Amino acid sequence: MLSFLPPTPSEMMETLKSKFKQRRKAQGYTQSELASRSGVSLGSLKRFERFGQISLESLLKLALVLECLGEFGEVCEGKEEEFGSIDEVLKSAK
Repeated sequence: MLSFLPPTPSEMMETLKSKFKQRRKAQGYTQSELASRSGVSLGSLKRFERFGQISLESLLKLALVLECLGEFGEVCEGKEEEFGSIDEVLKSAK
């Protein structure tokens, strides 16, 4: 896929499952340990790492234990407009 296009939902699932698995391993957790610490069932964790399928609540619980929950707060934030001159600011106000 061309890099300037946004990822598809299935591509994003693939990316997330890989990143979470890498982070789990980097922090030295087994699947069982992470499941126990997060309160997510082992079956759900295994399904996530294999297929990318997980509930939002379970994903956030895993993110909390893996110390990346704060990054989810930025998911739907709008981008601030950047202006190169006062004229651009005035034009945007119209």
